[in-house]
Parts: sequence; C-alpha cells; structure tokens
Amino acid sequence: MLNAETYITHQKGIGGKIRTKYEDFYVEEIPESTPSGEGPNTWFFIEKIGRDTLDVVLDVAQELHIDRKRMGFAGMKDKRAVTRQWLCVANLEVEQIQELEDKLYKVKILKIMQNQKKLRIGQLIGNKFRLLIRDTENPEADVEIANEILAELSQKGVPNYFGWQRFGKARSNTHIVGKKLLENDLGKVVDAYIGNPYDEEPEHIKEVRQMYDDGKLEESLESMPKGMRYEKMMLKTLLKEMKKKKIESKEELDEKSYIRAIESLPKPLKRMFVHAYQSYLFNKAVSERSKLGIDKYVEGDIIADNDEHLVHEFGDEIDERIKNFEVHPTAPLFGSKVPLAGGKLGEMEQKILDDEGVTLEEFKVPKMPRLGSHGLRRAMRFKIWDVSAKATDEGVLVEFSIPKGCYATAVLREIMKNEVV
Repeated sequence: MLNAETYITHQKGIGGKIRTKYEDFYVEEIPESTPSGEGPNTWFFIEKIGRDTLDVVLDVAQELHIDRKRMGFAGMKDKRAVTRQWLCVANLEVEQIQELEDKLYKVKILKIMQNQKKLRIGQLIGNKFRLLIRDTENPEADVEIANEILAELSQKGVPNYFGWQRFGKARSNTHIVGKKLLENDLGKVVDAYIGNPYDEEPEHIKEVRQMYDDGKLEESLESMPKGMRYEKMMLKTLLKEMKKKKIESKEELDEKSYIRAIESLPKPLKRMFVHAYQSYLFNKAVSERSKLGIDKYVEGDIIADNDEHLVHEFGDEIDERIKNFEVHPTAPLFGSKVPLAGGKLGEMEQKILDDEGVTLEEFKVPKMPRLGSHGLRRAMRFKIWDVSAKATDEGVLVEFSIPKGCYATAVLREIMKNEVV
C-alpha cells in the first residue's frame, strides 16, 4: 500500500496471493437503508465483475440517454472483484431499467425497486468481504495465524490506510496529478494525466501516452483503446480548443483551455486528484503515528468520534473510550483548514508537509477552487467485525465487515505481511 510502512500485529504473515480470479474477491455493500418500493426514483441492485463503478454508471446513462448527474450510488467498489451494490436513477420507470438487463457488460441486475429518496455518496454503513488467499505454504496452520491476527485487529482496530485502489497500481498517478493541482500549473496537470507513460503499463498504452508527450495529439487520440475513456475526454477538449483558437501546438493553449479539459471529466474523478494526494500523505502520517500504538491516547492527539466529530473535552477515561471504539486518535487529511496535532505529534505532521515541499494554503487550489480541500481529521484506525478464517481446498478463506470508506486490503496486509493489491 502506497506510503504504508507500519504493521501493528507481530505474527509472521501467511503470504499468498489474492485476486487470482475476480471471484476470489467478493464485496457487498451494507446499506443504511433499502428502498421502500414506492416513489419516483428507481434503485437497482447490481452484481458487477471486473468493472469500475463509475464506468458502469456512465454505461447506464449512455444506454438510457440521460445525463449521468441523474445517477446515484453510495460508494465506489473494487474493479478487480465481484461486487454488489445499489445504483439509482432519478425519475425513471422500473421498466426502463429492466430493458438494460442484457445491455451492460459483465453486470447483472439482481433487484429493482422504487424509492422516495435518491441514493447519494456515503449512504452506507460499510462493506462485507469474502476473500480467498491462495498459494500459502500451509493452509491449515495459516488459518490459525489468520484467526489470531483477526482477533487482535478486532481488539485494537486496523490501521486506516488507503489502498492501492486510491492511486492505481500499474499507474500510481492520481496523487501525482493532485500534487500538480496544488502547484497551480494546469498544463502539467493535464500532461500528467494523459501523458507521462509508466514502465509497468502495457506497451500499446505507453505508446499513445508518448505520442501525446511528443505533441502528436490527434494520433494519440486515434490510437487510444476504449479503456482510456477519461484521457479521451480531456484530449478531445484540447483538440477542440486548438481548432477554435487556430493553433498547432498544445504549448500554445492558455489556462482556460486546460481548465476546460479538466472540467470535462466526471465530478467524482476530478475531485479524486487532490483527495488521492491527501490520501498519500495520510498514509505516511498513519505509519508514523501507528508506531506509538493505535489503541491508546498519546499527548497531542486530536480525537474524533464515530461520526468524525472532533472531541474537544475528555478526561482520564480516554483510553477506555478508545479501547471501546467510542472515539479514535486521528491523522490529518491535509487541507487548507485542517488542524494539526499538538506537541511532538504536530511536529511529525508538519515534517510530512515540509518533506513534500507543500503548505496547507496550497490545498485551496486557487485556479480551480472547487477541486481544492479544507481537509479534515480522519480516524487512524477502523473497527472490524464478523471475522472468520477457514481452510478450503483452494486456500485460506477470510471473511469480515468494515466501515464505509475503509479498505479491505489494510486487513489483508496485516494477515499476509506482503504487498497487497
């Protein structure tokens, strides 16, 4: 996990591999509420395999010939997995969703219901996981280790690291684009997203990115595969701007043209850039703070409750409240208004910023303020429940539930003690 350096359990990991098959990684939402069966908004429960949530949403909007802003979902789900979640379309008949049954790639519609309210981001309790770890040395013995680790994590909590999904693995680039936004050079923001080929990417992807970097924008667009739909959105906007301004090179484009290119992206994606950079720094802060223990108060800690409200007054019972998962020590998702911890912990947090060469003020992103962030304090651990591990013919099968916004790979990282993607 990017910038995650500290383990809180001390057992030897069981190693192994995950995601050998999509079916090895199963995720299902735990919703806040389910639809009532009446109302103007249509909710539908889907199972998708190997698909990104936002891609499915865009496909549904395209098939229905509607603006994607009429679509809603509670959370983004893993692409490299079998996942189940609710989607919603505002003011649509059930029959229109039924007509999508055979039109969506690797998506099954399991249930369709009407509801009075729309479905919005964050409207879920958490997610339950069923994950198969293959190729461990001794599954029978490894199950005992896995259960020991799960029991310890149930007692202490799990370090609240952001997983590779936040950044991408073969192309861990989203946080770099976010940092470019903080630097206020919007041309470099677009260049970092479309161009800048990575060694780990497939050869044909590297080639189209290099074409862009070499100024061959039309050739790059023509050669882009279907999966690069967001790069295509930006590149089409740049070419349209160049044609309108009658210029031959992207270097001649002004800032407004680059803003239009960034604005062409779906809102959840373009807001992800700064969020990914915040996540990158947060992982570092959690790594440092975890060395001091995640289930106890340390002088200078900023404490938050389960609703992410800061707790300003607490007494000698604070350690007991932490152990009971009523409140939690926090780490910063750095932003323009985020408070830093006190004392030595605050110095540690400031050093993370200093080492990166950024300031809190820069998170305002003045040239595109809607993509900036005030920041907040986020719990540095999360609760895990309904845990189990058992041996199967194929490996070690692990099951658990965790709160929304948290990553199952943070749990697997402690069990496996290796790079978990």
